[in-house]
Amino acid sequence: MTATAHTSSYYADSANDSRERNSLSEVLETDVCVIGAGYTGLSSALHLLEAGFKVVVLEAARVGWGASGRNGGQIVNSYSRDLDVIESTVGKAQAKLFGEMAFEGGRIIRERIEKYQIDCDLKNGGVFAAINRKQMGHLQQQKALWERYGHTEQLQLLDDAGIRQVVNTDRYIGGLLDKSGGHIHPLNLALGEARTVESLGGKIFEDSAVVRIDEGEYPIVHTANGQVKARFVVVAGNAYLGKLLPQLAAKSMPCGTQVITTEPLGEELAHSLLPQDYCVEDCNYLLDYFRLSADKRLIYGGGVVYGARDPENIKAIILPKLLKTFPQLKGVRIDYTWTGNFLLTLSRLPQVGRIGSNIYYSQGCSGHGVTYTHLAGKLIAEVLTGQAERFDAFASLPHYPFPGGHALRVPFSALGAWYYSLRDKLGI
Repeated sequence: MTATAHTSSYYADSANDSRERNSLSEVLETDVCVIGAGYTGLSSALHLLEAGFKVVVLEAARVGWGASGRNGGQIVNSYSRDLDVIESTVGKAQAKLFGEMAFEGGRIIRERIEKYQIDCDLKNGGVFAAINRKQMGHLQQQKALWERYGHTEQLQLLDDAGIRQVVNTDRYIGGLLDKSGGHIHPLNLALGEARTVESLGGKIFEDSAVVRIDEGEYPIVHTANGQVKARFVVVAGNAYLGKLLPQLAAKSMPCGTQVITTEPLGEELAHSLLPQDYCVEDCNYLLDYFRLSADKRLIYGGGVVYGARDPENIKAIILPKLLKTFPQLKGVRIDYTWTGNFLLTLSRLPQVGRIGSNIYYSQGCSGHGVTYTHLAGKLIAEVLTGQAERFDAFASLPHYPFPGGHALRVPFSALGAWYYSLRDKLGI
């Protein structure tokens, strides 16, 4: 059997670990069977192993093959819809719990890196960049909102002069620095977490797509050539879950985002672009995001393709965005282009819950997956050890189907994105 290859990308070519794991070809029994070896699955497995559970992880392709190994590598705190939206939905008392968790995912990532010595090029500091005064006003409100929930020490507003000390472009008029943000090599983080899972006794099988789950007191998870009987199942497939559990697909939609990576720029040019080596994302609805790699390439991403269709020419989509931000890079060579899928919900908040009494799931990070998925793994471990409050807080969030159902969710979402993108351009 030929092993599934990672998508061609800078991350795959600079991965610390290229070894391949066996596919499942036997019948196993365990405490927890985790479906998916991305961040949600790996974080769940790691927290569960630390809590004393026996864990088997089944991955359809390779560890970190999906969004976990293809994303922009940015540690962005809070959620895709912020705490004021959550507060208006669940009330101030319950929102306090979400506020306490809003920066926890980033802390978990750093704890993992330090405790288990994961080499993934961690750099501290992330910036939200404002293109116009309306966006700057939003960042001022966001800082006040996060501070109201107790996140007071790591945030700093940047004026016109301050933003230019962070990113060398005329595009932005200001920004918000989150010193607890940052960036990593995302695939190497996933690979390091997978090695840690195995060092603690967990088993990971690659090229082991799940084809069926038999529900019951002891669910049985089937692959083409094996099966796992477990006390609990954790479903962590996100945008790559497919039709395994149709009830999880009804209120979500896979979407694609595109990334390009330049040739190595050299220390001097790279430092001139991003003097503090922070990662940056702008405040547009369809936002751009960028950072430097460890070998001083510029990694630049943006755009959304609703329905996860792979565009024919990624460079043609993203390079104009890069040059609009950094016109001084005109003529730069682009060494890598790739796309990857994330899972969008209509509310833009994660979908968390149970199927029956022993199948748990978390999905739909809506673009904030790097940090939230690491929190999600901890919440799943908590609920399986009898501490359900924080898991249930997410599970109680309301979710709605996309207007028009599956047939119209892509055009309706694209129309909405066009509307907000137009507002971004007009600054209204």
